[in-house]
Amino acid sequence: MSEPVSQPGFEITLGHSRLFVLGTAHVSRASAEAVRQEIASGQYDRIAIELCENRFRSMVDPDAIGRMNLFEVIRTGKAPMVLSMLALGAFQQRIAEQFGIEPGAEMRAAIEGAKDRSLSLHLIDRDVGTTLRRIYANVPWYKRFYIFSGLFASVVVNEDIPEEDIEALKEGDLLESTFAQFADSAGPIYGPLIDERDEYMAARLLEVVPEEPTRILAVVGAGHLKGLQAYLERGFSEREARLVELDTTPPTRRWWRFIPWLIVALVLAGFAIGFTRSPDLGLRLVTEWIVINGGLAALGCAIAGGHPITVVTGFLAAPLTSLNPTVGAGMVTALVEAWLRKPTVADFAELRTATTRLAGWRQNRVARTLLVFFLSTLGSAIGTYVAGFRIFDQLMG
Repeated sequence: MSEPVSQPGFEITLGHSRLFVLGTAHVSRASAEAVRQEIASGQYDRIAIELCENRFRSMVDPDAIGRMNLFEVIRTGKAPMVLSMLALGAFQQRIAEQFGIEPGAEMRAAIEGAKDRSLSLHLIDRDVGTTLRRIYANVPWYKRFYIFSGLFASVVVNEDIPEEDIEALKEGDLLESTFAQFADSAGPIYGPLIDERDEYMAARLLEVVPEEPTRILAVVGAGHLKGLQAYLERGFSEREARLVELDTTPPTRRWWRFIPWLIVALVLAGFAIGFTRSPDLGLRLVTEWIVINGGLAALGCAIAGGHPITVVTGFLAAPLTSLNPTVGAGMVTALVEAWLRKPTVADFAELRTATTRLAGWRQNRVARTLLVFFLSTLGSAIGTYVAGFRIFDQLMG
């Protein structure tokens, strides 16, 4: 029999039931062993784990993402979310390759233990997509591309993962360590990434508790223990309403919806003023708009390894889509790239391993299409502001 493994945790009485919350490290073999020993003790009736449905599915069926409909993902605007999930998966795979440690081993141990002993298994974490959307909504607009570009860059650069990132994983989880440099306790990311999830998981744990006496084991990252305990002890006056609120992406402030259209109106007004002053000036302003906006979008396509026709499409589409906020340059270029280089079954099968290195993103047809989407969108967004400032600089000069 193996030696008992000590891990942080706390026990609390909820109604007639006892809940033991075990704090684990997501890159620790000892944590996985501690979970196995707790379940093997035979004293628990239910198991709860810090996973959402999507992360659970990717863990038990890692090839699920390879069965997605790429055209549907692009058409319905889900490309950014799939891109983020692939980036997170690539980060996880790099940890496994660099350190020989599989993040989430303790969650796998809990899943297998619940299955072996026919215990009910409960997923208590909020959907990762909702968390990412709430992070996006909580961050000022001028920081959004910076943060999510940092997320993407951190998983494709061909360098060893810094030791401090591994140390962060020992306290938190994959999401927290990925955003660690931005998620200070006073920052806009801390709320949706950490505090809201503590509250959400506490509310979900209270849902798990039945009326009859039950022993429940909850397996969560050690970094969540303090927040979970505080919320469980405090309780909820309207738990269901709060869960619905935490599970909803905050609506865009009404005035924010008009900003893209305001930018379009200002640009068009700039063109009109230019032509009123001089046809040559107006033509120069339009030309600079096309060259800067289209050029940066095309550059993004080229960096992503897009087909030459996709690059040309980016150049032609970006100046027009930037004047129509309902359609993005990335959607157009990604659809063209996917049509020109239709992904094969092998591309989908190799997707998870291909995205662990930058070259793989450019070589795999699925990953490359998503990369075309991201970089052409980024290029067009930068081009809109650069060209816009150029227009008004010349009008004011």
